[in-house]
Amino acid sequence: MTVIDLGELRDDVEPDPPTRPPWAVGRPYQCLVVLLAALVTLAGAAPAPRRVVATVPGVPTATAFVIDDRLYVLEPPDPGLGTGSQLVAYRATAGRSSALWRVPLPGDRAVLSGWAVDGRLVLVGRAGDDAGWETLGFDTATGRLGWRRPGMPLQVGDTVLLNAGDGAGADEISRVDPRTGRTLWSVSAPSAEIWLSPGSVGVERLVLRHHSGMVEVFDTGSGARLAARDLRTGEASGRRPIAAAAGLLLMASDTDDTVTGYDLDRLEPRWTASLPMVDFAHSCGRSLCTFRQIGGVSVLDPATGALRWTDPRWSSQLLAADGRLLVAKPTGGNALPLAVVEEETGRLVADLGDWEPVSWDDRDGSIIGVRLSRDGRMMIAELDLAGGPARILDALPDAVGGCRSGETVLVCHRIDGRFMLRWYR
Repeated sequence: MTVIDLGELRDDVEPDPPTRPPWAVGRPYQCLVVLLAALVTLAGAAPAPRRVVATVPGVPTATAFVIDDRLYVLEPPDPGLGTGSQLVAYRATAGRSSALWRVPLPGDRAVLSGWAVDGRLVLVGRAGDDAGWETLGFDTATGRLGWRRPGMPLQVGDTVLLNAGDGAGADEISRVDPRTGRTLWSVSAPSAEIWLSPGSVGVERLVLRHHSGMVEVFDTGSGARLAARDLRTGEASGRRPIAAAAGLLLMASDTDDTVTGYDLDRLEPRWTASLPMVDFAHSCGRSLCTFRQIGGVSVLDPATGALRWTDPRWSSQLLAADGRLLVAKPTGGNALPLAVVEEETGRLVADLGDWEPVSWDDRDGSIIGVRLSRDGRMMIAELDLAGGPARILDALPDAVGGCRSGETVLVCHRIDGRFMLRWYR
C-alpha cells in the first residue's frame, strides 16, 4: 500500500500565495435562450476582487465538511503508520487555517454526516457495512468524546432525535440532550414509517405511520402526542404517506391517482387532489411541490389543494425565495441543469446551465455552485434567484471535486489529496 507522508501537522497552515485572477475560459453555449448564453459566457464575469486560498493536509480517501468557522477532516486508517480513523478540527477564518485538535474515532468507523449544536459536534457513522448506525457527540472546543449512542440521528433545530432499534423491529424514537446524550423523551415506533414536518424553528412535528394503519403525531419539543387516527378506515387500499409539509400529512393513493392532505394537528382531511404517480412532496415557498415517479413537478396551493401549474421538465426543487424557485432537471451526474421559475405560474425566468450546488440560503436566495471547466479548473460561481448573470468567484487549479461549503468558505479536494479552502464572503 502506498503511504502518503503528510509531514508534521503544524498549528498554522499557511495560505497559498496570491495568484493572478484567472481569465475566463470556454465558449458560450449554443442555445436558443439568449439569457443562458449571457449567463455562461465567462468573459463578461469578473472574478472576485480578493482571492484568499489555503490548503490543509489530507489524503484522497479523506472527507471534510465545514460547520460555522470550523473545518473537520475525517482521516481514514493508515496501516503503514499503525493509526486508525481520526477526526481533525481546523479553525477556518479569514484565510487562516489553524489545527485545533486531533482525536481518534472509536471503532475505525466511516462517518456519514455531522453538524454542530449547543457546543457539540454530532457525528453519525458505523464501523462496517454489517454494523448498526451510531451517533457520537464531541466537544467542539477540545474534541473530547462526550457520549455515544446507537441509532441514526435526525436534526431538529437545536435538538437531536435518535431513531434506534434492536434489529428485530423494536424501534424507538428519542429526543436526546446534545451536550450529554441524555434521553429527554422517547416513543415506541416498532417498524413504523417516520416523517418529520419542518416549521419556523426547525422540525416541529414527528409523524409515525404504523403497519396497522394508525398514524400518530408528536410535538418534537415536548414529546406530547397531538393526534392519533387510523387513516386506512374508509380510505382506498394502498394509500401511503409521501410527505409531512406545510402543516399537512400528504397521503397518496396507488389505486385512484389522488393525494389527500390531512391537517397535521388533528389528522382530519382538508382536501383531495387528482395527482397521478406522486412519489414525494415538500414545501416550496408558499406553495406545495409534488413530484412524480417518472419526473415532473405539480405545484399546489397548500390551503386548498388547487393546482397552480405543472411542468414535466423538473425533477427537484432546491431553493425558494422572493416568489421564485430554483429547480433542476434529472441527470446522472453531480452537476445539475438548473433553472429559475416563478413560484405562482411556473414561468421560466432564467436557465442557469449545469452546476453542482454546494450551498444555498433561503434568506437571500443565493446559491454557490461548482463545475469543472474544459481545462480542468474548478469554476466557483454565486447564482441568484433574481435570474441575473452568474458571478464567477474563481477558477481553482488542481481541485477535483468533493466540494462542500460553509457560510463563508468552500472546501474542495485537491488532486494530491489535500483540501483547498476558498473564502468567498
